[in-house]
Amino acid sequence: MTPNEKTIIKFYTAFANADASTMCECYHSKIEFRDPVFGLLKENDVCQMWKMLLERSNGNLKVIFSDCKANEFTGSAHWQATYLFTKTNRTVINKIIAQFQFKDGLIIKHTDDFDLYKWSKQAFGITGFLLGWTGFFQGKIQNQAQESLQKYISKNTK
Repeated sequence: MTPNEKTIIKFYTAFANADASTMCECYHSKIEFRDPVFGLLKENDVCQMWKMLLERSNGNLKVIFSDCKANEFTGSAHWQATYLFTKTNRTVINKIIAQFQFKDGLIIKHTDDFDLYKWSKQAFGITGFLLGWTGFFQGKIQNQAQESLQKYISKNTK
């Protein structure tokens, strides 16, 4: 097992244990994260996102991961999150493919890819089914996620 594979496993083991601090130890200070819900996040905002998501899950987040692979520069993993989407009280099972880039033994770039339409159908029910495929609705999801994160950050950094 390569050192970077160990970093990926450490990250997802911490995630499964709701340990945001250990997750963040795996990240380079110049981390860039991207996914379909939050869009692009950088540096401290990335760790704050994980902290917010773990806090809001109230211990009801199940994370499983597999296929952790990495060489000296890049890596990947498959993971699945099962949780209650708090805005609608609907269960979401999200299957994600993660891509990583490493620098100085830490993750400097983390990209999570998943089907936002499939996610929105689970999270929003009939509204997600009817509108979740549209750029307008997907943009609205991303804007709300960004706003929610910024409110969380300002509330927790006072």
